[in-house]
Amino acid sequence: MEKTTIGRVDDNTFPIPEASVSSHHCEILLRGSEVVLRDLSSTNGTFINGQQLVGEAVLKPGQIIRLGQVEMRLEDVGAKPAASKKLPDQTMVIPQGVKLGQDTSTKIVAFDNAKSGFAKKNDMGTKIFIGVAVVVFLVLIAVIIFLVRKAG
Repeated sequence: MEKTTIGRVDDNTFPIPEASVSSHHCEILLRGSEVVLRDLSSTNGTFINGQQLVGEAVLKPGQIIRLGQVEMRLEDVGAKPAASKKLPDQTMVIPQGVKLGQDTSTKIVAFDNAKSGFAKKNDMGTKIFIGVAVVVFLVLIAVIIFLVRKAG
């Protein structure tokens, strides 16, 4: 009987460095032609297709195994993939956006006119604010000087 141990620590046959996986989470046994999954009293449990495993169970190809937050799928290496699940032979690039020089209908926009919304704003309000601030500052200085002379 062949046995493969799965867990978080390095002494497992198949270590998974993930905090949600127990140190010695489960083991996979090969009994004749059957693949058996056995939980080793893991903290977060072992699940097959969303159902928590109690003890052990025979695995079938295509079933999803979850250990903590990690999901795996049992695949039959000898079986041919279904036609509907055929993956492309090479990576496909899906173009996105506009490449430099691609769009020939570019339009030059001036940001200094009133129609663009970016025209220079009238700064008369700023000038008034600064003038009032200077007058208030001078009045405060005059009041402080007056109070110092009166006290002395």
